[in-house]
Amino acid sequence: MPSQFTLAVFFVLTAELSFTSMAVVVKMAASHLPNESIVFFRNFFVMLFLLPWILPKTKQTLATDIPHLHILRSLSGLSSMYCYYYAIGNIPLSEAALLKQTSPFFIPFITFFWFGERIYMMTAWAILLGFIGVVIILRPDADVSSVAWIGVVGSMFAALSKSSIRRMSATEPSIRIVFYFTTIGAIVSAIPMTWAWVTPDAHALLLMFLLAVFGTIAQLCMTKGFKLAPTSQLAVFTYASIIFATIYGWIFWQEWIDYRFFIGAILIFAAGVLITSTHRRYAKT
Repeated sequence: MPSQFTLAVFFVLTAELSFTSMAVVVKMAASHLPNESIVFFRNFFVMLFLLPWILPKTKQTLATDIPHLHILRSLSGLSSMYCYYYAIGNIPLSEAALLKQTSPFFIPFITFFWFGERIYMMTAWAILLGFIGVVIILRPDADVSSVAWIGVVGSMFAALSKSSIRRMSATEPSIRIVFYFTTIGAIVSAIPMTWAWVTPDAHALLLMFLLAVFGTIAQLCMTKGFKLAPTSQLAVFTYASIIFATIYGWIFWQEWIDYRFFIGAILIFAAGVLITSTHRRYAKT
């Protein structure tokens, strides 16, 4: 029988595979629908999937004393989604996945100003190392780097969203956080969708349905994995999404990666491991 940690790794890897599969669907859908529609349908369908869990106990699930944090988490997460989906549609999938992994580099700055947490010297060096990797990947090519920078901005919003979740986690169950996120996201994203409306055909609707399916699986597996083992022990496995994205990019779009991607990926991966190990060490003291 597998150990609890083995099961946790399995759920995290399944979540990352589902997240990457979701990115594949986004890239496919980009040729059928504008980014505004993709973001809306993703939130709308996930909201529908969650209703069976919500409706039987609506009052207990939705009652909250911190609506402002739910709004902050939802708007920052939605902004991240707009940026990330745009990057997916315009740069190689492996690069978009790698830039998404820069989110942990921004969290220490947010928690410093918001929670008053100390930034350790080793964390600062790791962040610098990670951003060197980002610069190497972005390179001086203006057309590529302008899109890639949007991906980096998306990671900044994702860091704010994750920090908001951490702030709420003491009192708010996961289902409430996810439901408010998808509901607010669906309502807000419906506005820009009307400005760039394109009637989806059957193929586009199927892609949107798959997007929601993969997104729901990813959220459920990630939540389960991080309940079975500490985040500090599992964080390194989230980088598996880069491997999955590289394989997907080669299979579906014949995307080739050059030496700069490998160098940047190694630096970003090393920085992520260093940040994780530093926080784990100081958490024990």
